Amino acid sequence: MGVRTQAVDAKDRSKDAIETAAGSTWLARLARWGLAVRGGLYLVVALLALRVAMGDRSERPDKEGALGAVANQPLGRLLLVVAAIGFAGYALWRFTEAVVGPPEEDDGRKASAKRAGCAARGLLYSVLFFSALRYVVSVDESPGSANSEADWTARALGWPGGTWLVALVGLGMVGAGLYVGWRGLSEKFRKHLKEFQMSETERRWINRLGVVGMVARMAVFIMIGGFLIAAAAQHDSRQAVGIDGALKRLVSLYYGPALLGVLAVGLAAYGLYCLAEARYREVEPG
Repeated sequence: MGVRTQAVDAKDRSKDAIETAAGSTWLARLARWGLAVRGGLYLVVALLALRVAMGDRSERPDKEGALGAVANQPLGRLLLVVAAIGFAGYALWRFTEAVVGPPEEDDGRKASAKRAGCAARGLLYSVLFFSALRYVVSVDESPGSANSEADWTARALGWPGGTWLVALVGLGMVGAGLYVGWRGLSEKFRKHLKEFQMSETERRWINRLGVVGMVARMAVFIMIGGFLIAAAAQHDSRQAVGIDGALKRLVSLYYGPALLGVLAVGLAAYGLYCLAEARYREVEPG
């Protein structure tokens, strides 16, 4: 009984510590810095996508490519250290939300899904944190391969039931894209913003940026999911691509450069929306 009591007490103390950290000023500042860095990253991705649309196929218009582009700029390593702090702050904020719960948390399965989503975002930006640090250590080293999606898909297709797994991941990407698009078109994202602090002009433009940006992200998610489903259907890992591959395949179509240019504008809009989030988002967990 004594050991169980001590374990329960330790668990309660840990939870209290996390809840205290969740309401702290330093975590809120880290979260906002993370949102700002996220916005800057999307702006760089949009710029790279625009350059690909204009004919430069050497660019890699995804988050890894954006880190590489930053690394090659004057003071690039310093900028990457600043970015890494933002990624770490964003990840820590999301992990805290996964434990404590996001603001206005619902009950039941919806709450569990939101917590799982927070944890997934935390993991994603933890990966970006380590990628940024690897570029800091060596600017010439690329943390990710442009064919890494095909490599992982090839491994998965070799597993028992791997074809179904890849197809399910592809369907999941399509579903995630549709969800992001629905959030944008329905303006559900507005409930997380402190609109009472905005002027009428700010509110109108931030809402427009959010809608356009999320629709652009929806298109990217659906393209990636579609390529994964094609890889499963054809049992060909070369069909699997990430953001970089999806955008480069888009530009190969007849109207591809124009479509990619439009998509680049949409991703830039999302980057600007993230910068607005850094100022107006409610970041204190419930």
